[in-house]
Amino acid sequence: MNQPITIRRSTAADRSAMLDLAALDSRSALQGDALLAFTGSELRAALPLDGGAPIADPFHPTAELVELLRLQAPRPRRQRSHRPGRLAALRARAA
Repeated sequence: MNQPITIRRSTAADRSAMLDLAALDSRSALQGDALLAFTGSELRAALPLDGGAPIADPFHPTAELVELLRLQAPRPRRQRSHRPGRLAALRARAA
């Protein structure tokens, strides 16, 4: 039987389930925001949004869930360089 997969951002109400999942995975509890993957109503995997390692239920297949979480995670913004870009250099020459 296939169960629906739900991916969503964690809330304060998920704290207990995330602690249980971390204990199952023999890992430390996640700190901060995370993306969560549920099959049916059961939390199976979590990916911290700070770039840390995921946690997952070792008693269920979760590799694909973790990959889905990684695909859905927001990409970190690139730091802007302090040196002027090519466009700024062209504008300076034209002035």
